[in-house]
Amino acid sequence: MSAHVLLTNAHLCDPASGREGPGSILIRDGRIGDVAWGPRPGAPEDCRTIDCGGHVLAPGLIDMRAFVGEPGAEHRETLASASAAAAAGGVTTLVCMPDTNPVIDGPAIVDFVLRRARDTACVGVLPAAAITKGLAGREMTEFGLLQEAGAVAFTDGLRAVTNAQVMRRALTYARDFGALVMQHVEEPDLVGEGVMNEGELASRLGLAGIPREAETVMLERDIRLVRLTGARYHAAMISCADSVEIVRRAKDAGLPVTCGVSVNNLVLNEGDIGHYRTFCRLSPPLRSEADRHAVVAGLNAGVIDVVVSDHNPQDVETKRLPFAEAADGALGIETLLGASLRLVHTGDVSLMRLLAALTANPAGILGRAAGRLAVGAPADLVLIDPDVPYVLDKRDLKSRSKNSPFDEGRLQGAAVLTMVGGRIVHRGPDFAAAA
Repeated sequence: MSAHVLLTNAHLCDPASGREGPGSILIRDGRIGDVAWGPRPGAPEDCRTIDCGGHVLAPGLIDMRAFVGEPGAEHRETLASASAAAAAGGVTTLVCMPDTNPVIDGPAIVDFVLRRARDTACVGVLPAAAITKGLAGREMTEFGLLQEAGAVAFTDGLRAVTNAQVMRRALTYARDFGALVMQHVEEPDLVGEGVMNEGELASRLGLAGIPREAETVMLERDIRLVRLTGARYHAAMISCADSVEIVRRAKDAGLPVTCGVSVNNLVLNEGDIGHYRTFCRLSPPLRSEADRHAVVAGLNAGVIDVVVSDHNPQDVETKRLPFAEAADGALGIETLLGASLRLVHTGDVSLMRLLAALTANPAGILGRAAGRLAVGAPADLVLIDPDVPYVLDKRDLKSRSKNSPFDEGRLQGAAVLTMVGGRIVHRGPDFAAAA
């Protein structure tokens, strides 16, 4: 491909500035060289031109929570397959969790992931390191060395740090290093044997429930520790109305707190479990419709900062089981865009607000230069056809695992072109003739 690429006839949408409208983007050597709003700009002689067909051109999506099996569980997912799925879904940067074997709790493992991603992945991969060694919740990792090696945040993945003293020390160290702590806000003792949202439906299905307090108790404790230490804190995923209110109060108090929500909790509710659909056994669990409306309102109000896929693929042996015995998790990185666009088509969330939660906001939290349409920014871009309808067929998914809660679901909107550093890493079949 030429070092210069001109994307013309596009509907530009830049969540970082809040501006949208017709325009073109010139890419020079992997970065945005010019952004022209309105008429097509002049282009260098050796420039390759791509007609965007009037589709939405936005910064590439940044997924702050993706579980990748490599190293140690390559049968579930690899960096190569996860990045291929990400590119197909318009995701140009993903943050991989430390739940690997071995755990990402030392500089050598961070370096391994970065090297493997460089060699095999087609999108940007940013490793998050463990807060505690072996994810055991007892002994802290070396934040300074891990950050120097390339870790962008610290989290124990699907496990919460339950020891308050350990969490206080972790937040204190994170403050001193300017690091970000991302906590999975579920109190394991309150989760107990629960497998879905506690309530009437769980009783009718004969399944043990998980109370909302399993989330809110942990969140309240952590925010008090943030007030004590002053560290940057990110609640990885919240799922209920009470949590939205807790985060709102923390932000109103000026605390350095941000939070995310899984796309699953935005567009699905506990009723989607139906007749024990294990693809919908997730952590946090799908909540009531009232809670779903509350997190959508929280996203609109700016209380919730980011939307994540919570990509956690499981193999057949751990998912094709009775609901109470199945593993938590489902794939999601490839369906993140299509599923979240449901909110736009129903009028619940504007396209600009949604894209901000998928691009500019995570970029800001992670301190990355991506997530904006600006001169000098990385040419990580996604071209979106927001209206294309399709039925999700798991056989078409790029991920090694196929357990999607949206399997056979009707979606509208997809990435037709994905670029990382100005290089095309995904092109939709219907767009090939137009480009």
